[in-house]
Amino acid sequence: MVSWSGHIVPLVATIAMWFLATGLIAWLDNRERTTFPRSLLLAGIAGIAGLLLVLATMHQVSLLGVYGGFAGALLIWAWHEIGFLTGAAAGPRREACPEGARGWERFAHATAAMAWHEIALALTALLLVSLTWNAPNQIGAMVFALLLAMRLSTKLNIFLGVPNMSTEILPPHLAYLKSYFGPRRFTPLLAASILASLALTGWLGGVALAAPAGPGAAGASLLVALAALGALEHLFLALPFRDGALWTWALPGRRDGGARS
Repeated sequence: MVSWSGHIVPLVATIAMWFLATGLIAWLDNRERTTFPRSLLLAGIAGIAGLLLVLATMHQVSLLGVYGGFAGALLIWAWHEIGFLTGAAAGPRREACPEGARGWERFAHATAAMAWHEIALALTALLLVSLTWNAPNQIGAMVFALLLAMRLSTKLNIFLGVPNMSTEILPPHLAYLKSYFGPRRFTPLLAASILASLALTGWLGGVALAAPAGPGAAGASLLVALAALGALEHLFLALPFRDGALWTWALPGRRDGGARS
């Protein structure tokens, strides 16, 4: 049975946090580059606070513990995103893909362009999973792992090519990454990714509805909302909708003719 505290509130909270957090990250990473050191410092503090929050709540089987672990994972994820979008932790390759690169050569160049970011995400996921392995509240590790899986799927699809390329949020100093995007086309991988993300959302929805009222239902509902947003992100890759328009308010550099450096 659907409940207010166990299902509705977690869904609304997740969507609100996703919208505001994405906008804040986009705003920080599209400001003058002289502000990046301060943004990275604040993001680092937030990331450490998020890790401490996950550790502090992993033994708390309560609504407060569930939301604390969820918020902690999002703070850690935001730290990584700001590090990537400022260019501080992207990859050893900081230039466009060579013309004529095909197949594995192109894949190797694309991997080098984002290697540090991907390695950092993977190591963080392993850290969170290992720290909370036997803990009663593993929502922090689950949230981070789900975000990582959805992000890897999105990046791989963009590399192979999708019908709708939305690059509004990508900062100008990372414009070279566009050269690694595949052609505009609908691939079997994108179809499979959409179906898989929708299936995951449905399965998690069943888990949330079957869970007893309280922390179990709330935690499952938080994961449902994240999976649904991941499915929506994959749908945006296939549909003629500019999802970047959702955060136009957060891109001050674009309204006056481009981000300043």
